[in-house]
Order: sequence, then structure tokens, then C-alpha cells
Amino acid sequence: MGEQISSLASDGPFSCETPFERGGGLCKTCRLLPESPVGRKCNRMVARSTAMNALLRKAATVANTDAAVVLRGESGSGKEVVARALHANSARRGKPFLAVNCAALPAELLESELFGHTKGAFTGAAQARKGLFETADGGTLFLDEIAEMPLPLQPKLLRALQDGEIRRVGESEAVNVDVRVVCATHQNLIQCVRERRFREDLYFRLKVFTLVVPPLRERPEDIPVLAGMFLEQERAGARFVPRALAALVKYPWPGNVRELQNAVKHGAVLSRGDAVDLEHLPEELMQPMVMPAPEDDGSLLTLAEAERRHILRVLEACGGQQLDAARVLGIGRTTLWRKLKTFGLAA
Repeated sequence: MGEQISSLASDGPFSCETPFERGGGLCKTCRLLPESPVGRKCNRMVARSTAMNALLRKAATVANTDAAVVLRGESGSGKEVVARALHANSARRGKPFLAVNCAALPAELLESELFGHTKGAFTGAAQARKGLFETADGGTLFLDEIAEMPLPLQPKLLRALQDGEIRRVGESEAVNVDVRVVCATHQNLIQCVRERRFREDLYFRLKVFTLVVPPLRERPEDIPVLAGMFLEQERAGARFVPRALAALVKYPWPGNVRELQNAVKHGAVLSRGDAVDLEHLPEELMQPMVMPAPEDDGSLLTLAEAERRHILRVLEACGGQQLDAARVLGIGRTTLWRKLKTFGLAA
């Protein structure tokens, strides 16, 4: 948000800083409450780009509601950041914010994790246990990678959303819960519905609001301030030399903010001193991403193939730099990235 800083780590607080004022009131740009006193370490994401401004202003309009929200975006782009911001700016901020990755657990364990179980419900269930829905009562439950939730579990989630009640594994008695659900995915949920991998009724129940978190390559204005903040966390007073910072800005960051944070850590460890130079950064940042341009064999081509070959030839001439290639082609960087993705050449 113009100068909004929000939590990046699962245990980090949500906070806001601007060059004009610190503390008190709402962020002037996105109108979000500046901080939540949760967590031990302040891992923050600075957002100064137009794209993130627009996203966070939209988030501010839905934060203080109980409406379900779907967050879409690439891995590492900051979907959980936005989920925590929604929680921190709601009336539920004093209650738990709990997160679970639906792709990380097999169906049986995920059901128990979400809904709990009674003693003896399955092998190893030595005692009754509350699930995340009960534990998060009054707060927010963040379901990451929601598209990976097994189909047999989806009706139970739908019932919890519609009726506000759940049943522990092995029990028939319902338990009432008051939980706001925010979920995230890098997949197109409507396509998952078409492929019968996701229930249509659950999709429409979850999709009250959809917020799209842009990848880092589409908001290069955020890179210098993000990198500077991560470096300050690693080594107070350290700085990037200009050519190192330029390399950070030019790199397309397929792993998004998470990859940037790791690259800064890499640089801080190798630099030893207060100045992080290009040689201290990961090797991939020093090697331009060059796409292969096929040779023209003189054969007649379809319009799509002619376009593909021309784009790759321009990209090669620009040393693999997508921003420069987009300027030569007269198209937006995002448009170029989408075309490369259809060619199977973009993450």
C-alpha cells in the first residue's frame, strides 16, 4: 500500500510504516489498520507498487466482514500476507488466526486436522482432539492450496461454511463454530470445477470475494524496498551496491517474494561486510534468462508460430530481459510473460 508493510512469515506481525508518519490511524493509501500485536518476529513485506496498492485497497473494503475470500496468486507471492491483513483488520483480530496447507496432508489426516476426532476414531487416536475449526472459533481459518482438498472432504467444509457446524471424526454430534474462512490457490478454481476436481457448490460458497495477488515480476517497484528490508533484518546497516540492486530488479523472480528473501539471505551470508555486491548473490541472478530462438527453415508458418519465433528472436536479442523485449515488441511485460507461458517458457 503506498507504503504499507505487512506480515510475511506465518508467525510475523502485520504492521505499517510510511516515510511521513509512524503509528496511529489507518494507512493513508489503502486504509488498513497498521498493525496486529501477534508473533515473535517482524517479517514484513513492503508494497509500493500500483498493483499492490489496488489489491490492498480492495482488501480494505472486505476486511471487516465475515465474508469468505479466495486469494489467487503464484506460490510465494504473498497470499498468506493478505490473509493475515484481512484478519488483522477485522473484528476477529483478537481471536486466533490459524493456517493449514490442504496439499500437505493426506485426506484422513486433513479431516482430523480440520474437524478433530474422538478417542479411538482411528488407529493412533489415543485421545479426543479438537480440530482447527474449533480451535479457531471466533477467529479466521486460512486454507492454503484449497484446490488440493480431497473431494470427500469438500461436503464437510461446505456444511461448516453454510451451517456453522462441524462433526469430529468418529462422532455424530455436531459442534457449532464461528469461523471466517479465507482460502488461497494458485490454480483456476472454475477450471477445477469443470474437471470435476472441485465441487461447484463449494466454489460458489467460497467465492464471495476474490483477490488476486500479483507476482513480484509485475511489481518491480517493490523489489528495492523489499530487498532492503530483508537485508536490514539479516544485518542491520548493510546495503546493496548499485549493480547488485539492479540485478535484483531485473531478475523475473519465478519464486516471488519468498525467493527474493532467500536471495538476500544468501547475499548477507557471503558478503561478510556491510556491502552486498553482485558476486554475493545467487548465480542465477548473474545469468540472464535466454530463451532459445528456433532457426527459420524457410517453411510456411501459421500466424501463431510466426509470432512465437519472432518473440523468441527479440527476447534472445535483448539478452533474455523480458522488460526490454516487451518494449521492442510494443507490448506490456505481462502480455509478454503470458505469451511465453503459452510457449512453455515461463514459470
